[in-house]
Amino acid sequence: MRSALQAAAPIILGYVAIGIPCGILSDSIGLSWLQAFLLSVLFYSGAGQFMFANMWLAGSPIASIVASISLVNTRQMLYSAAFAPACRGVGKGLSFLFAATVTDESYGVNVQRFSEGGWSVAKATLVNVFSMSSWAVSNAVGALVGSAIGIPLAIASFAMTSIFICLLVTQRATVENIVAAGVAVLGVFLCKCAGLTGPAILVGAVAGVVAAMVASWARR
Repeated sequence: MRSALQAAAPIILGYVAIGIPCGILSDSIGLSWLQAFLLSVLFYSGAGQFMFANMWLAGSPIASIVASISLVNTRQMLYSAAFAPACRGVGKGLSFLFAATVTDESYGVNVQRFSEGGWSVAKATLVNVFSMSSWAVSNAVGALVGSAIGIPLAIASFAMTSIFICLLVTQRATVENIVAAGVAVLGVFLCKCAGLTGPAILVGAVAGVVAAMVASWARR
């Protein structure tokens, strides 16, 4: 538990910074602290929860909200599938909990730990659960204080981006990692320029992975 908590510490700090403003936003659309907490546990998607509140405030149709958030969260299937080899020989219950609690940030941390060796699915699941708990509690606190704390949502958005920057700079500067990061950023940028905001993250992630695989194959 100690090693998992140490690995999750940067994520937890980032989730506190983002979760409180997300909870404040949830309060603005009428959710109670308990509803914000349960939404964070059962749905558990930072980008999705921000999208849900903003689209609700904008008066978007329910079908549009569901479709948009579902599209953005399809990347979670890639994250879970990527850990399938690590889950060989692991019980179905633990594998299910591990896959169901993977997020962008915990994926990055656990991938690095698995590559370094001496890491297990049980420890990786604890990283996920610690991260999820901090997110849910922070959302509940944000919903409780409501509009009493005036945190600009633009700052909250950058806080989410800063987590990815921290995860990126801790990676080894290999050719594959550099290619993956560069192509992923370019893919997201081009998608947003073309007006494809919804699938931008998914397209960028897939393009980055494919480019890194090609770079690795070309260097052999």
